[in-house]
Amino acid sequence: MHGHRRRRRGRGGARRRAGVTRPDGRVSARTLFGLAFPALGVLVAEPLYLLLDTAIVGRLGSVPLAGLAVGGLVLAQVSTQLTFLSYGTTARAARLHGAGRDDDAKNEGVQATWLAVGIGLLLVAIVQVLAGPITSVLGGGGEIADRAESWLRIAVLGVPCILVTMAGNGWMRGVQDTVRPLRYVVLGLGLSAVLCPVLVHGVVGPPMGLEGSAVANVVGQSVSAAAFVGAVVRGPRTRSVRPDAAIVRKQLVLGRDLILRSMAFQACFLSAVAVASRFGAGAVGAHQVVLQLWNLTALMLDSLAIAAQSLVGAALGAARRAAAVRVARDVTAWSVGFAVVLAAVFAGLVGPLPRVFTADESVLTSIDSVWWIFVAIVPIAGVVFALDGVLLGAGDAAYLRTATLLSALVGFLPMIWLALVLDWGLPGIWVGLAVFVTLRAAAVVHRTLSGRWTVTGADRTTSEGP
Repeated sequence: MHGHRRRRRGRGGARRRAGVTRPDGRVSARTLFGLAFPALGVLVAEPLYLLLDTAIVGRLGSVPLAGLAVGGLVLAQVSTQLTFLSYGTTARAARLHGAGRDDDAKNEGVQATWLAVGIGLLLVAIVQVLAGPITSVLGGGGEIADRAESWLRIAVLGVPCILVTMAGNGWMRGVQDTVRPLRYVVLGLGLSAVLCPVLVHGVVGPPMGLEGSAVANVVGQSVSAAAFVGAVVRGPRTRSVRPDAAIVRKQLVLGRDLILRSMAFQACFLSAVAVASRFGAGAVGAHQVVLQLWNLTALMLDSLAIAAQSLVGAALGAARRAAAVRVARDVTAWSVGFAVVLAAVFAGLVGPLPRVFTADESVLTSIDSVWWIFVAIVPIAGVVFALDGVLLGAGDAAYLRTATLLSALVGFLPMIWLALVLDWGLPGIWVGLAVFVTLRAAAVVHRTLSGRWTVTGADRTTSEGP
């Protein structure tokens, strides 16, 4: 009897930790940003490290730097298509957390980790076999391709660790712990940041050159992965840490939908770069500058979306449908407000900010031609990212997959290629992005208002049917 009461208190404690802290189900700013800020730290940590890595390798000369660019592109494509290990795991773990089943939520992390290791080892084997041909095609053969291949063969050994870190981020976000992932990621990247100049330039021993960058990456990734593995296996457990085929299968269902969604993004943005290059160097440079500002905006808004995933999943797992709807409204309001502030900042910096990146007049003229399109998109993106997070938290990945694919096929891709055929220039490409974002906004608003995503229960997701 006493044990039963202890279990009930434990479940109640988990429900109180489920994020919707006010009696009326509203999300406080402290709760939302307490989850979002550490998540933002995780999102920006790797891009910041990659800038440092680029600067260190850049001291070796143009050929090693080009080799890093080619090899890094391959590595990024190998790993970034598998973000379902974080986002899908968050959705499933959050529901279990909301139901007071934290041990089961951690088990989602265990199974995602097994999946990460298996997929990671498979990718290592594939890339080791194909590294030469891939880098030869991308690097145009010659010395650049050789350097890229040498870097890639070492760096790809860290792919299982990258994927394990994604899985660890996923289940920890699900149980509303975004602080420990930040510590683990910063620990690994901090070590890489120290090792990179030491190994590349031989600060202590003989210089390893470009290969030293790859070794530093793998060491740091291994440390982060080890920290996440330690967290997922520590503490009292009622479940085995062995692979569970049924759970892995459900995670793969979400993974299929999220991978297809990610591929739609890749097709759109690669097409945009390809078409921009047809309009000359000034257009390409302008597109790169504004696209990086767009990516920065996306990272900031995505941190709020991650908080929404965790809060919505917990509310639905606790069978609090009304609270989940309230979370969706509150997070969207915060996200749109934040996006409007960002848009106002960019509008105010229309003159000086582009000149931080370039002094080339042809590039600056091209930036001017798309700047206000970019500014106009940002508030719409506030809606898209918030409700993406809401629907991902509900496990509604199948709908998001279809909406993204249709928005790309109907909006972005036709506009990009029409811009080329009809000579619309860079503005045509960015109008295409505006159409893409607007169509996605309409789709996620429609789905949210329909209420079909509010499927309750710890083991249910809308992708599996109501």
